[in-house]
Amino acid sequence: LTRGLGVNLGGGTHHAYADHAEGFSFLNDVAISARWLLDTAQARRILILDLDVHQGNGTAAIFAQEPRVLTVSLHAERNYPFRKETSDLDVPLPDGTDDAAYLHALDSHVTPLVTAFQPDFAFYLAGADVLAGDQLGRLALTLEGVQARDRRVFRWAARTRTPLVTVMAGGYHRDPAQLIAARLGTLDAALDAFAPQAARGAGRAVS
Repeated sequence: LTRGLGVNLGGGTHHAYADHAEGFSFLNDVAISARWLLDTAQARRILILDLDVHQGNGTAAIFAQEPRVLTVSLHAERNYPFRKETSDLDVPLPDGTDDAAYLHALDSHVTPLVTAFQPDFAFYLAGADVLAGDQLGRLALTLEGVQARDRRVFRWAARTRTPLVTVMAGGYHRDPAQLIAARLGTLDAALDAFAPQAARGAGRAVS
């Protein structure tokens, strides 16, 4: 809330419902955090942008009747969970979706809705399981495509001065070096977008 950017190097347990665990998710960390922000009046309109390869079914169910939270999920259509919930925006993608098709879907479907919603806080689930070769994913993004995705999100948040927390969400690549590179790319994209703004804010505070 002070600097505009928060990072959790784990997190993104989006399959957990209000009353039960599911998948690898015991408690829905982002949903709990979003509810706390609303209950303490520190945010009025919250975006949960879920770009994990799996639909955030627990998150969608928890906020199904909450107009102050916009749930957006861009996911592999034929992947887990096999019974999907209804997010405010679901963008199901076919197996093998590559960088160009993925980024086009993000730009054409997600950006207009988020712009219209005008959130004053955002959570970003930056799943690395969209990478080609992920054991539990069905998409085919390259490392460059994942970082292009991340840059779009972080630059939007920095440009619109929307405080954002990113969580790493899923990543199960057969090659640990690929997974680590994707994670580092997410952090690089975040710092590239927010570091200049943070530095300016620090300068004003000191002066």
